[in-house]
Amino acid sequence: MIQEIHTTDAPGAVGPFSQAIKVGDLLFVSGQLPIDPATGEFNSDDAVAQAEQCLKNLAAIAAAAGTSLANTVKTTVLLTDLGKFADINAVYAGFFSKPYPARACYEVSALPKGAKVEIEAVIALA
Repeated sequence: MIQEIHTTDAPGAVGPFSQAIKVGDLLFVSGQLPIDPATGEFNSDDAVAQAEQCLKNLAAIAAAAGTSLANTVKTTVLLTDLGKFADINAVYAGFFSKPYPARACYEVSALPKGAKVEIEAVIALA
């Protein structure tokens, strides 16, 4: 059975999609932009600060589903400047511990609303 997960502790979807979908023992979290849910605006123009907000948003959605980032299986990180990879990696490491989730990271030409970072995740519900 498919179940939509939604929380006001993370920004609402900016299009026709859900914050996350729970199916079986997995939570599929849509790409999170660096939107501060309290203001509805980007938290910063800095890519590193944006990555931190994306991860906070992922954590809030995981909590709403009854899990946490500790159960993350896979992430995808999208950056508009791969030159920021090392700095963003340092922030990312602060949200996860071993065994680290599998991950893909891509440089893209643009992201929605002009973001510099977007992060999505698959998280176990166990």
